[in-house]
Amino acid sequence: MRGRRTWVIGASAVAALIGLAVGGADGAAKEATAKWTVATCYECHEPIQKLHAKNKHGKVLCDKCHGGVDKHLADPGPETRPGTNTSWEVCGGCHKPQYESFLKTAYHRPGRDEKSQLTGRAPNPFWDKLMMGNGFTKEHATTRSHSWMLVDHLVVDRAYGGRFQPKKGWEYLVEPAGKPAWDYLEDRFPENADHKAFLPQSAAAANPVCLQCKTQDRILDWAYLGDPKAGARWSRTSNTVEFVRTLQHGLNCFTCHDPHAARPRIVRDAMIEAFGRPEADTLWAKDPNHTKIEVVDMGLRGYTRKIALLDRYDSRLICGQCHVEYNCGTGVDVRSGEKVTMADPRTNVFPYRDVFGIYDYYVNQIGFLDWKHPLTGGLLWKAQHPESETFYTSVHAKKGVQCYDCHTPRLKDPKTGKMFTSHFAVTPRVQLKETCLKCHKNYTEEQARYVIDSVKAYTRGKMRKAEFWLSALIDKIVEAKKAGVADDIVKQAQDQHLRAHILWEWWTAENSDGYHNPEMARESLTRSVDESQKGIKLVDDALGQMAKK
Repeated sequence: MRGRRTWVIGASAVAALIGLAVGGADGAAKEATAKWTVATCYECHEPIQKLHAKNKHGKVLCDKCHGGVDKHLADPGPETRPGTNTSWEVCGGCHKPQYESFLKTAYHRPGRDEKSQLTGRAPNPFWDKLMMGNGFTKEHATTRSHSWMLVDHLVVDRAYGGRFQPKKGWEYLVEPAGKPAWDYLEDRFPENADHKAFLPQSAAAANPVCLQCKTQDRILDWAYLGDPKAGARWSRTSNTVEFVRTLQHGLNCFTCHDPHAARPRIVRDAMIEAFGRPEADTLWAKDPNHTKIEVVDMGLRGYTRKIALLDRYDSRLICGQCHVEYNCGTGVDVRSGEKVTMADPRTNVFPYRDVFGIYDYYVNQIGFLDWKHPLTGGLLWKAQHPESETFYTSVHAKKGVQCYDCHTPRLKDPKTGKMFTSHFAVTPRVQLKETCLKCHKNYTEEQARYVIDSVKAYTRGKMRKAEFWLSALIDKIVEAKKAGVADDIVKQAQDQHLRAHILWEWWTAENSDGYHNPEMARESLTRSVDESQKGIKLVDDALGQMAKK
């Protein structure tokens, strides 16, 4: 569990990390002298053959990423299945500039920086009141580098009740990146697999579905949509702590790059499901120029497991596997009021709509909301990180700008002089020459930074106004309940609260402070104020009628 190379039992090569061909003559020599060739594996793994043969990875032998191939061929069976190395080093052996850039740490902002604190990214003195009863009130920190995403998730106060802690305390923030998670962390309660809060003011809000964003270490052992299936070791309903203890790497390379086809891909099952919905209600389906996808069933182990290959690199979809709004947890059935457990497929869904379609999707289509606000008694919704849908219809997107143009730009390798795509995902604000100034050639760095900061400042101002009126509406609903206002009026006010909340909370989870789509942000946040004021008027009118009686 704590070794540098982690091997995951797998029936096929689907989870092998991307790697360049074992160069020319060396690769050919190795294949010629081996007791087996890739064709030997093709005999049983037909889906792999269709992906792997005749592309630039076609000469990469299976043991590049899989261990125990010889043993498996000598004694085929589930017990001798080759393991799959899910670490970044496999890719890094050939893709060194990408690997080295991926492991860079973003030092331009603090680790564990609480978004809602007055010095944070989205300062909000009303946060705990507006989100009361939700785990995100325990800790809602800004993101760090991708290489740290699993470690940072495991230590956050809202996720595992404080049971997972850095071995060296705060020193983990400056340790070299690139090691497996358990080289940095320890389980303070190794004999206890209960998923609960251990530290005061912490929560155990994580689950196996939300972890699909952080790591795909268990891609081979997870059936489509996380359904509990015979032969699939893990599912939506698995013990969360036991599942976590098997994980090591955040954001595996093969999440975005298919190792066999050497093509861009999607592995997030709920996204694949969303794009296949017959009602065609997603932003992708409504886009006449959308990137085409080819869905492939990789379920060689007796259960369905799908990937989707893209016909081009479309980072709105690739990055949108995680930078997206999706439901990944338990909640409440809107119609019955009953608890929705992880056994329910609604705990793993992608709406893939913009902010204005969220109310209809969750309330009217699938009848799911996240939690009940303890002061108002009304049901509310929690956003995740909807960058993809926010950006999808933006001015930049319409001009063909991709996520990687701003966050992982093309750079020149100082060692070889060749161009490569940086895999250090970071705000363009700290690499303006390589991003903004490539198109905005009339800008200076100071001017580009000034524009970014100005757009963000404007949006944050609208967020603060929306928060004030949401707080006032919460107070008004509490007042209405105490005064004995009719239940139907209270329910209407609670619905106004939900509408206003959605139009605001989307932007606390969306990590650009509205910069990805400032026009949408303004419309949404000003609508939020309108909806809150409608709810306040509704209650005030009812209170006025009661006073007249």
